[in-house]
Amino acid sequence: MFLDHAKIYAKSGDGGNGCVSFRREKFVPKGGPNGGDGGKGGDVIFRASSQLSTLIDFRYKAHYKAERGHHGEGALKTGKNGKDILIRVPCGSIIKDFDSGKVLYELLKDGEEKIVLKGGRGGKGNTHFKNSTNQAPRKAQPGEPGQEKTLQIELKLIADAGLVGFPNAGKSTLISKISSAKPKIADYAFTTLTPNLGIVRYKEYDSFVVADIPGIIEGASSGKGLGIQFLRHIERTRILLFLIDSTNLDETKTRKEFLKDYKILLKELKTYEAHLIDKPGIICFTKADAVSDELKKKLARMKTKEPKIIISSVSGENLEELKTMIWNLLQKTKESSE
Repeated sequence: MFLDHAKIYAKSGDGGNGCVSFRREKFVPKGGPNGGDGGKGGDVIFRASSQLSTLIDFRYKAHYKAERGHHGEGALKTGKNGKDILIRVPCGSIIKDFDSGKVLYELLKDGEEKIVLKGGRGGKGNTHFKNSTNQAPRKAQPGEPGQEKTLQIELKLIADAGLVGFPNAGKSTLISKISSAKPKIADYAFTTLTPNLGIVRYKEYDSFVVADIPGIIEGASSGKGLGIQFLRHIERTRILLFLIDSTNLDETKTRKEFLKDYKILLKELKTYEAHLIDKPGIICFTKADAVSDELKKKLARMKTKEPKIIISSVSGENLEELKTMIWNLLQKTKESSE
């Protein structure tokens, strides 16, 4: 099951209390204070892991509590620090304060760690309060309480290329042909209910990641269809592939119909997050095996702002050329960002 948002409660460990103690030994009268400090409470640490791809684990466990610090003891013995608690999340996770909605941290790289809640500091033992006027202090500090928060975790998939298009535009079929991903494929709308990631092998040693985003319809940014539930996953893709179903195009008014579909997709992306339409893109006319040669010629002659290609995931037409286009555009965006 794919889960891209979760709510949990987390608490760091309380600090251990300082100790009130006095040295008691034969032949050592008035040995003085020797109470040890309390140990520090454990931290709540989040770590990004490339081995995880969903937040499903948080459905079964929603409370996380680090160990408290041990209390100080006599003979200047410091209490043991509480154990940290490590919470693993997929790369691309955003940690938010649930009550305020404030973003606390983003974990993007494998192995990246953030201390989200710090453990309480241990209290000082009575040995720290000895002075010239108080040789036998009978007070010690209590440990500081740990921090606690209700946290919202959101996952935005990290992919090189995102497939954007209306339901049944051929996104799932395409990703199944160019990668090892095996999404559900059917002839009804909204077959894909969760994003799919696929690793595409390019030539001998290179590869890139493609994300199949569930179908966008007109009004998705305002909640229609699957709504904005999966639009967030487009944010972290480096380039976009706009898939246009060529079987829905009329040969007599191809450009007008193409512009209509394309403009709807751009409008929904812009309404959700304006900067999305600035991402580099490729236009893919899909299902070329099911249209006439005359329509293919018209599509090939059509002038578009982005590079375009006519493909068929069923027959394999131009799929290798599409991989090359994606790879070259990714290299171009990489160079421009450096």
